[in-house]
Amino acid sequence: MLIKYELLKRLRKKSTLIVMAVSLLITAFLFGLPVIQFQAYNQDGVIKGLKGIAFEKEQYSDLSIYLTDEYITETIGEVQELFENQDNVGYDGNEKFLIGDVYWNYIAPRESMLDMIALNYVNPGLSAGYNKLPEVDVSNGANFYRTREMKIDALLESPSRNLSKEKIDYWKDMNGKVKEPFQYGYHKAWTTIISCFELLIFPILAICIAVAPVFSGEYQAGMDAVLLSARYGKTRLATGKIISSLLFGVLAFTFHVIVAFGIPIAAYGVDGWNLPLQIAGTTIPYPFSFLQAVIHNLAVIYIVLIAIISLTLFLSAKLKSTYIVLAILVPALFIPIFLSPNGTEGLYNLILFLTTYRSTMPEFGKFISYQFGGIIMDVFTVRMILYVLLAAVMLPFARRCFAKHQVV
Repeated sequence: MLIKYELLKRLRKKSTLIVMAVSLLITAFLFGLPVIQFQAYNQDGVIKGLKGIAFEKEQYSDLSIYLTDEYITETIGEVQELFENQDNVGYDGNEKFLIGDVYWNYIAPRESMLDMIALNYVNPGLSAGYNKLPEVDVSNGANFYRTREMKIDALLESPSRNLSKEKIDYWKDMNGKVKEPFQYGYHKAWTTIISCFELLIFPILAICIAVAPVFSGEYQAGMDAVLLSARYGKTRLATGKIISSLLFGVLAFTFHVIVAFGIPIAAYGVDGWNLPLQIAGTTIPYPFSFLQAVIHNLAVIYIVLIAIISLTLFLSAKLKSTYIVLAILVPALFIPIFLSPNGTEGLYNLILFLTTYRSTMPEFGKFISYQFGGIIMDVFTVRMILYVLLAAVMLPFARRCFAKHQVV
């Protein structure tokens, strides 16, 4: 009963409704931007927005294939033949590229797939497009997956990464679970969602703003003396406030996720949910489909959310002013936005990857791992453990602080 009362009390507050409405509008705008700004090209020029998306999806309708070595060898050979005819080739002073009908008929409908194939053959850290395919030697076959393995080995054993042997073995073992050959197809909605994950930091902040007055608001309103002197003021009431705040936070965040993910899925369709993550980056070691990858990272974000709500409740119970609570939380959430990692090892980087903002980012292709003696964990596992521990510590302290609050 107390939980229901506290939840309704939170939902009926004018400030809560305003904060949630503004947060939803910001979330919808940010996740809608890639759709609004989408551009596709044909021989007549640019096609923008939903018309451009429909045009691109039509181009991909016949491009649902398995990338076997035989198919890739044949595809690279076709591109190399097109480049052999100089009438098809343009040059901008730096690079050669195909022009005219040859480009629009043979390259444009599958350019992203060709770019992905080409990128597999260049050294780590370098970029490449389809125009690099003529440099690939396919006289003995494409050896696409062997090349991928060698590229991952080069990434893991690079002296700049300074990975221990245990970490290298960990990532090679995980990569060994990736199924081959990759199936390629249209997957725009899922790459858009994955690239926008960090924008969910704004709903997390909005929920913290709504939850911040749960205890401190009672202090400021002078209700603490009344509540704490009631029969269950120091026990059930405190528990009810905590549980209702967690329920509110999870429900509000879920509503944001539905809006955030619903926009790209409505625009691009659900196509590609079962395709392997590697077609967005061949060196990604996680054996996930796009849907599995999104669910995996979203699960981490929910744990982070619960931990940050727990921290907010603790600060709210400890401090007498909601403004001071927010003055601590807002910098803690947003300062990491302005910090960039300079690698994947070292104390600075490993701490930065665990901050709240960075914990919303999946970082699937960065080989971020933590070593505790002989135990290796990837960044997702460490984030889950860290934030579960934070919540487990903060929630009892929040309840205790409210129960022990001294009325003045």
